[in-house]
Amino acid sequence: MRTSTGKTEDDPIDSVDEPAPAAPAPRSAGFAVVTRLIVVFVVLAVAGGGVWLVTRASTPEASPTTTEIPALQVKAADVRPGSVAPAGGAVAGGADQQTAPQQAQTRSNTGPATLAQWASQVAGASGVPARALAAYGNAELAMRATQPNCKISWATLAGIGRIESNHGQYAGAVLGADGRPSKPIIGVPLDGSSGVQAIGDTDGGRYDGDAGVDRAVGPMQFIPSTWRKWASDGNGDGLGDPQQIDDAALAAARYLCAGGRDMQSPSGWWAGILSYNNSTEYAQKVFGLADGYAKAAQSVRKQG
Repeated sequence: MRTSTGKTEDDPIDSVDEPAPAAPAPRSAGFAVVTRLIVVFVVLAVAGGGVWLVTRASTPEASPTTTEIPALQVKAADVRPGSVAPAGGAVAGGADQQTAPQQAQTRSNTGPATLAQWASQVAGASGVPARALAAYGNAELAMRATQPNCKISWATLAGIGRIESNHGQYAGAVLGADGRPSKPIIGVPLDGSSGVQAIGDTDGGRYDGDAGVDRAVGPMQFIPSTWRKWASDGNGDGLGDPQQIDDAALAAARYLCAGGRDMQSPSGWWAGILSYNNSTEYAQKVFGLADGYAKAAQSVRKQG
């Protein structure tokens, strides 16, 4: 075994007599200094970082490339970028978020009493699965409480979710009651091939199972490096999981609201969507979907 001096234990010991080592200094003073430094570090960390959010990553195996591209089935709306924002509509007719996720109560005595009931009613008219609607609605309510000036709509999040993963149903996945797809949603390798951006690996395969290049992950298709920045806990379990739709929807909402953006204004809405994917056709598709979803929900409210 080689020691820290570079010699082996079998090397002869030098014959030169070495002076006896000095007596060690008392530990009490040094220990006190170290203790004070640790206390200062902890205080600064808590003050600067707030509550730590643990991100879950199960290191899934990289899925085979699928030929299914949800966006191909969506028609781009004939609308000029920046000219108008899609129709809006408050979740559950104007709901307030409570402490428990998915338990928003309405302000009035009419309409659905909880977010889950609202989602169930709107699902039939919009074609969006109720579990996904609950996640998009929950994200809107959370942002209404923390960043009210953003005015992000659940319908916009639903439009993105439809294009990115067909609301958590990409490549045959089924969205469970816990908000997780039946199998991890992992996009195509971002290897620079035709029509694909080149993004080298940033997570060692932790989120996408691919240690060679990055792949977008989860229902809202976050690139691993972007997820690390915007990881969110939408279902209140203390974890940020890109595969869990409540977490992913809230992270997408926070991303769109960055920089004090007003997602209700035409300029703010288009800037937000183009920051998510810098493609006019993509934004026009999200517009058409969001506008349709919002109007479908409005028709349900009128009927109720």
